[in-house]
Amino acid sequence: MLSAIIIGGSGYTGAELLRLLASHPDVEICAVTSRQYAGTKVTTVYPSLSGYYDSLTYCDPDEISPESIPNVKAGVVFSALPHGVSQASVLPFIEAGVKVIDLSADFRLNNVEVYEKWYCGHTASEYLSKAVYGLPELYRESIKGATLVANPGCFPTGAILALAPIMNCLYDVSKPVVIDSKSGVTGAGRKAAVETSFVELNEGFKAYKVGSHRHTPEISQELSALAGSEVSVTFTPHLLPVSRGILTTAYVWLKEPVTASTIHTLYKDTYTSEPFVRLLEYGLFPDIADVRGSNYCDIGIYYDENDHKLIIVSVIDNLVKGASGAAVQNMNLLFGLDETTALTTPPISI
Repeated sequence: MLSAIIIGGSGYTGAELLRLLASHPDVEICAVTSRQYAGTKVTTVYPSLSGYYDSLTYCDPDEISPESIPNVKAGVVFSALPHGVSQASVLPFIEAGVKVIDLSADFRLNNVEVYEKWYCGHTASEYLSKAVYGLPELYRESIKGATLVANPGCFPTGAILALAPIMNCLYDVSKPVVIDSKSGVTGAGRKAAVETSFVELNEGFKAYKVGSHRHTPEISQELSALAGSEVSVTFTPHLLPVSRGILTTAYVWLKEPVTASTIHTLYKDTYTSEPFVRLLEYGLFPDIADVRGSNYCDIGIYYDENDHKLIIVSVIDNLVKGASGAAVQNMNLLFGLDETTALTTPPISI
């Protein structure tokens, strides 16, 4: 049985980790931390988990260390803390040789200067080059041998999976990639704020952090790696008045004329063996309702033959494939388990 520690387990991503791991036959949660709820039962904070974690209580993060958990080196640590906070909290575990899956942005970027420009100071920058970017569809083999996995951001997951098949073969590198994404409110976290309250959001729809969202360099980094040269990314996020889901629409110009059938075949060949990417028939487009609560990414494409422009629409559940589901998928790979374990529950579309 694999022992798991969740650092920062009272937010939405931490709760989603608990929900998914409750059905994992090879994992036992041995500790879950929360400063706010230290000493409180998990089921008091999340009654939906009653019957699964009745004896599990949140503990103070300061009580958890590599020395305090028996057999921790044979287990895994998930960090669901905010950026800037996570790096310090997971460092003792990394240095002790414990496998760590970090769900914050702290180890996603390769360049410390880029990280500090978009986020904050970094106190563990020596591990940036050692972390593996945790998108299995791109880095599956590297993840299997990793000690530190940087779980991707939710917006980058939807955008990168939408664009990956064409970046190294058909994409015109002289043109920008334009990405619009619409997210549910859980992407903002569980902390109360006026701008994400029901009254402020209900019956509204708006763009935010235009030209300045912190996921921009992460998207650019990964698309540039796929293309083999620097990619110019224009990324605009929007806030939907729904709890879960991200719908991404990406626009990219191709370097030579092709047919819609050729592109659809390329996508099909790329993702046919991927357990969590579902390509729709040409001309059909996905709905966030059809991936709710699941680890799937659904993709639809349209090709404008007049100006060689490809439009790709992807949808994910931001808390599952965009966060905790990807973390469980990465954990399965790290420990040689079936990659799909605890992740095959069908979406809740109704």
